[in-house]
Amino acid sequence: MNIATSPAALAGISETEWQIRCDLAALYRLVAHHRWTDFIYTHISARLPGPEHHFLINKYGVNFHEMRASDLVKIDVDGNIVDPRPLSQSDVNAAGFCIHSAIHMAREDLVCVVHTHTAAGIAVSAQKDGLLPLSQHACKFYGRIAYHGYEGIALDLDERERLVKDLGEHKAMILRNHGLLVGGTSIPEAFLNIYMLERACAAQVDALAGGREIVLPPPEVCAHTAEQFRRGENEAHYAMVWGAALRLVEDGKPDYRS
Repeated sequence: MNIATSPAALAGISETEWQIRCDLAALYRLVAHHRWTDFIYTHISARLPGPEHHFLINKYGVNFHEMRASDLVKIDVDGNIVDPRPLSQSDVNAAGFCIHSAIHMAREDLVCVVHTHTAAGIAVSAQKDGLLPLSQHACKFYGRIAYHGYEGIALDLDERERLVKDLGEHKAMILRNHGLLVGGTSIPEAFLNIYMLERACAAQVDALAGGREIVLPPPEVCAHTAEQFRRGENEAHYAMVWGAALRLVEDGKPDYRS
């Protein structure tokens, strides 16, 4: 495609930003595909390169299954819209800004942040013991997951400091009585992290619902498994998973790359 007539050029957006927009829109579609949505609520964001600390977030009110690259809104860490297109402040959900800006300001290693409100994620977030290492999926996060206590709808900016403190150096966090949050050094890694955490929570809810005594692996086995995951994951692995995932949303209408 000639750069002069590309969607990016027509929208006054760089080719680099347009690619990130396309990948982020695809991630929204994948979250919808796996039924991890909560109607128009919850958010996924991606950091844009550069010293301005800008990031992309969904335009409030757009369903995840219909998200397009052009539906994403560029904002700064203060919540101001810096998108070149005419948009209003009501196009950004305040709670989404609060949570995502906190992570993006403090963790420059995390390019993408995903927040979900699934039934399984909320259920595990309300269980006192949190995520149990009762599945291989859960063992990926053994010793590598944080918890943040519920403070109400995330509208108070002073909560950002506590969110960041609780997350620490982890890439996954359970928001008590609320849902799940993960980050990734790339959009593909963030997708894999939320996929694994959602599967882990769903397995836990189903196992506990069976009403029978459960078996947990010994702590040393859980730690070994977590280390196996850590050693096996890299950008090449994330890219392979991402390529397979994109094929699930290739035929969506309208095209997520529009």
